[in-house]
Amino acid sequence: MEAEAGLLKVIVSSGKNLAIRDFISSDPYVVVKVGNQTAKTKVINSCLNPVWNEELTFHVKEHLGVMRMEVFDRDTFKFDDKMGHAFLDLQPLASASKLKQALQLTTAGETKLRRLTPDRDNCLLADSFITYTNGEIVLEAGLRLSDVESGELYVTVKWIDHPIASDHRKER
Repeated sequence: MEAEAGLLKVIVSSGKNLAIRDFISSDPYVVVKVGNQTAKTKVINSCLNPVWNEELTFHVKEHLGVMRMEVFDRDTFKFDDKMGHAFLDLQPLASASKLKQALQLTTAGETKLRRLTPDRDNCLLADSFITYTNGEIVLEAGLRLSDVESGELYVTVKWIDHPIASDHRKER
């Protein structure tokens, strides 16, 4: 059995200017995929600027890959409509975790570890910072939805090293 590297907490905060998929609105929800794990938010009825504030937790093995998020409009009598998708490379979080260990940061306060800029490897709306805040690696990001006429998704991603995994890395 492969050892757990840590926990990835994804807080799906809100959506903005989402596409209309019903007559005058949509009933959006978000599906988040990390590796072979999937989780989804609740449905917000009749809303193009939903606020979910839902935390989804993923148990992650050694390699952090790409997190994929898809927004759907729930429909009762037919298939749910796609409302766009976004992705975020999680490798910078893994690099920030190694940097945190190298710097031997304590759990108090906040330290900026890395700056991320919008590029073809992510869907960032603007520059974002990975910080070490109160014992967690944190990235707050606004993401532009792709393959849709409009829409933004706001998330906070937190990485928490598994204590055994981080102790094991220190011994190397």
